Amino acid sequence: MPEYSTLKPKILLHACCGTCAVYPYFLLEKDFDVTLFYYNPNLYPEKEYVNRLEGIKTISEKYSIPLLKGKYENKKWLSLTADFKNEPEGGRRCSLCFEMRLRETARTAKKLDFDFFGTTLTISPHKNHEIINSTGIRLASSKGINFYEANLKKMDGFKKTMELSKKLNLYRQNYCGCIYSMK
Repeated sequence: MPEYSTLKPKILLHACCGTCAVYPYFLLEKDFDVTLFYYNPNLYPEKEYVNRLEGIKTISEKYSIPLLKGKYENKKWLSLTADFKNEPEGGRRCSLCFEMRLRETARTAKKLDFDFFGTTLTISPHKNHEIINSTGIRLASSKGINFYEANLKKMDGFKKTMELSKKLNLYRQNYCGCIYSMK
């Protein structure tokens, strides 16, 4: 009789903060072994980076979710986006930001032998899920790894993640996170 594996596929899930990670984790953990990945070189000032990291750590510890942390490469991000600093939120600067973070997530996922990579960015009503998903799909193809395509804000995803984060008393920011969105 053949043996069948009951192991779930492994997904490296990029997360920008604990608030945005909590509901997507519960949504995905039914079908995947989830590892959170904190790589957010866009965050400014560094205190914001640390505050959001603490929120991710809270989720990781409370629900025993493995957590990987990338480098804080704010200078690299600033260099990448400098020509687009005056663009409105949602413009080319944001697309470059999504790409930088998803590229590193895909690279790390491939290196560590994950089956999929994904992101919690599509939970936000302020983020364009079509741009994020098309970027992820393109990177998946070039890196030879699967991308989990989603629009996590559907079916009250954003509302549910806000309710859960409030119950957990997670830090919630009032801007996207980059220096240009602080206005």
